[in-house]
Amino acid sequence: MPSTGPRASRTEEALTRFHEESTLGQSYDARNLVRLWPFVRPHARFLVISLAILVVSSLLALLRPLIMRSALDTLDAPDGLAHLTRAGWILAGTLLTEQLLAFPQLYTMQLAGARAMADLRAHIFSFLHTRRLAFFDRTPVGRLVTRVTNDTDAINEIFASNALNAFGDLIRLVVIVAIMLSMEWHMSLIAFVAVIPVAIGVNWTRRRIRDAFREVRTKTSRMNSYLNEQVSGMAIVQAYAREDHAAAEFDDINRAYRSANNRSIVYDATLDAAIEMVSSVCVAMALWYAGRYAGVESLKEVSFGTLFAFVAYIDMFFVPIRDLSSRYTLLQSAMAGAERVFELLDNRDEDAASGAHQAQDATVAGAAEGDARVADRSNAFALEGVTFSYKPGVDILHDVSITARAGDKVALVGATGAGKSTVASLLLRLYDVHTGVIRVFGRDVRAYPRDELRQQFAVVPQDVFLFPGTVLTNIAAGDSTPDRERVVRALQRIGALDLFERREGGLDAPVLERGHNFSAGERQLIAFARALYRDPPILILDEATANIDSDTEAKLQRALEGAMKGRTALMIAHRLSTIRAADRIVVFHKGRVVEQGTHDELLAMGGIYSRLYRLQFAREAQEAGVPSSKAKPPAAAAPAAAP
Repeated sequence: MPSTGPRASRTEEALTRFHEESTLGQSYDARNLVRLWPFVRPHARFLVISLAILVVSSLLALLRPLIMRSALDTLDAPDGLAHLTRAGWILAGTLLTEQLLAFPQLYTMQLAGARAMADLRAHIFSFLHTRRLAFFDRTPVGRLVTRVTNDTDAINEIFASNALNAFGDLIRLVVIVAIMLSMEWHMSLIAFVAVIPVAIGVNWTRRRIRDAFREVRTKTSRMNSYLNEQVSGMAIVQAYAREDHAAAEFDDINRAYRSANNRSIVYDATLDAAIEMVSSVCVAMALWYAGRYAGVESLKEVSFGTLFAFVAYIDMFFVPIRDLSSRYTLLQSAMAGAERVFELLDNRDEDAASGAHQAQDATVAGAAEGDARVADRSNAFALEGVTFSYKPGVDILHDVSITARAGDKVALVGATGAGKSTVASLLLRLYDVHTGVIRVFGRDVRAYPRDELRQQFAVVPQDVFLFPGTVLTNIAAGDSTPDRERVVRALQRIGALDLFERREGGLDAPVLERGHNFSAGERQLIAFARALYRDPPILILDEATANIDSDTEAKLQRALEGAMKGRTALMIAHRLSTIRAADRIVVFHKGRVVEQGTHDELLAMGGIYSRLYRLQFAREAQEAGVPSSKAKPPAAAAPAAAP
């Protein structure tokens, strides 16, 4: 069972704050509906057609009681039976016309909604691609999935459940009021007075049902986030036998979600039952009035046909009110979803860290054309006095300066967390520096369009991400039409073509979610081929051979030696034996550059690199079963193939 106590409670509260957004402030439905209009406008013709048909069908429905009144009031006349027959045919025609109009009305309404929500989903998806990594660092994946799916579906309920038919309900109410007053104004007052308690009930539930739907959306987000975490980490859950613990946590989340739904159901049912009760009371009072005062001369006698029509209109009077209340409930759910969606779309933190950064970027871009270094292709990249932190006050890099000329092989080494991978992220401008300048081919990275900047690089990470598709489409990632010949050449250059052609399907072999049907080494080879397929001027290798066996690594290094001729490479490595032939090795320690030089120069210094190298060599020798007394590191001048 989950741990209990004050510490566990504080932990759970922290997790809840992370996964569940804070309650949003006062909402304005009209504002949210206006913000939805740009997505509905391209499909507005379907909406107009639907509403026009709705007006016609609503007016036809109101003719039915009048047709019946005419038939009943003339029943005693000599031609009463014939009149009743004609009224029956007219009523049947009216009903048939209503039903024939119902299909195009519902179809065009839902068509407009489905297309508008498809545009909204596409907009949210595109918007997420504009966010910087810092946004995803602090936002649970499940929350974003909820925005694109559940919250958008909630908005779509406005169209799918005919909530916009409230327009027809309002027309019905106005016409019904006019007809009832013209028929018998005394009985009409009975129905109209009943609107007062209904209005009070609607106002009482309005705020409460909105809060309930907000809570439903929040609990949905929390549930999706937790499911994503558990499915992604299923191997760890099972390896550490946490199934019961995870089930207990999910049960708590599920109960909270159920309770939130129960609140919304109770308010909805209460309002619906109250309106139904008031409607029944009104019918009873109308019948009482007709029976009590029918013989009073001072009051207009109520005929049987009029009474029948009036009771029908009372029922029809409360049907739109009842429908309006249920549609109001759906509107509250939709607006709660719209609040969340537009809260996401209102995020501008990652457009630039601040207005000052925007101004700085504009200044850099404006000055770039006049900067002589912009056209300097001799310097591949440079970090000049760079300081950076992921969280305020906790610097990851401190005044880092590194320069690499075109064609250089630069290696970054140091302990885990020293800041090596952060350098690669800053070069790609996945994050912005706080202090200092980063240049690629002499040009400030902030002066580049992002696509143009990232076309200068190819990254081979330690943890390779493969997309569902085929080997071919994963190697040619980014190309809508993969070039098979280029893919073959890329695999040949790393000596892996035979390996993948032996698989069933060859280059068209399917790749399942995250590439789980490939080994870690095979995924790494696909990442290498992906980089060579792109053929960029700068190659970033982030522990790129960590998941490859020794034989494959040696084969791969020989292939890459030729592939990287004339190409700049930034190599991030923990295994120092793989970077001995680098043109320059940069040693990081606690976010600072403490040593730079070639392998031989750094060994001669006897500093941090020398100690790391000798310790790592002794550990590798021990793992190989060589006694430490006989283990000697290779000669300092011994070259090794560049990875």
